[in-house]
Amino acid sequence: MNLRTLGCAVLLVASPLIAVADDLEDAFNSLKEAESKKDAALVKKLAAEACAVARQVASQPAPPDAAEKEAWTKRIGFARDVELYSEYALFATALQAPPATAVDLLSALEHQNPKSKYLNDAYARYFQALNQTGAGARITAVAEKAIAHFPENVDLLLVLVEASRQQPARAGSYAERLLAALARSKKPEGVSQADWDRRQTAARTRALLIAGVAHSDKKEWFQADTDLRAALPHLKGDDQSLAAALFHLGLVNYQIGRLTLSRARILEAARFSDQAAQIKSPLAEQAWRNAGVMRTEAAKMR
Repeated sequence: MNLRTLGCAVLLVASPLIAVADDLEDAFNSLKEAESKKDAALVKKLAAEACAVARQVASQPAPPDAAEKEAWTKRIGFARDVELYSEYALFATALQAPPATAVDLLSALEHQNPKSKYLNDAYARYFQALNQTGAGARITAVAEKAIAHFPENVDLLLVLVEASRQQPARAGSYAERLLAALARSKKPEGVSQADWDRRQTAARTRALLIAGVAHSDKKEWFQADTDLRAALPHLKGDDQSLAAALFHLGLVNYQIGRLTLSRARILEAARFSDQAAQIKSPLAEQAWRNAGVMRTEAAKMR
């Protein structure tokens, strides 16, 4: 369902409702017009006003007279539709706005309702716009706050995985959550299958690498081996990530080889370490030394 259809769906629900307060209906109609014209400044102003009126109407207690309850129920329903539409108007306008305007509108939506369902689909654009306006330093703080409301949001988890790289246990935890979220995510309408597959593969590869390194640091050798081997084929062209994966695969398989008394596994660890040593990275020298130790130990085994 595209944005215009989404908007219309809200309108169709709301339009038949009757006996609503005049100021709420006026606010709703004004916001509809501003959103249709993509007038960002007016949308921001009217969305706040419509939301305030809608919440005021929705807070009215149920009347004691049963005869008045039907009209009250319709007023409450319309008020909730108007509040939802005010969130949609901010979201839809932001997606089509220049970066600075998109940041302003999505910040307004966060302030109005940090749990808005539209925010769940907005963070990719929000983060892109923050980077484009030179405010990329705000992204981590935005993600840390938002993750409480959207614990399976892939865009948020990607940010938090990267932001936690200096804290391997925390990064590993976010990476595992990201892998689970990716497994459950579905392709949105309007996104080509090729683009979706590329995005999924890139995110999954990053999560597998970070989760694998975290397992390695925690001496969880078998989990690390599984994750790092799954990431490895997709790391070509990213030398630093490839070096990290190969380095840890060397460490991990060396330990597995020792645990299982497998000479073949230790020799495989040495080959991983050799490959890591051939890549220019901070790990190259240690990888070369590790390969020598591994071969020496393998030579002592039958």
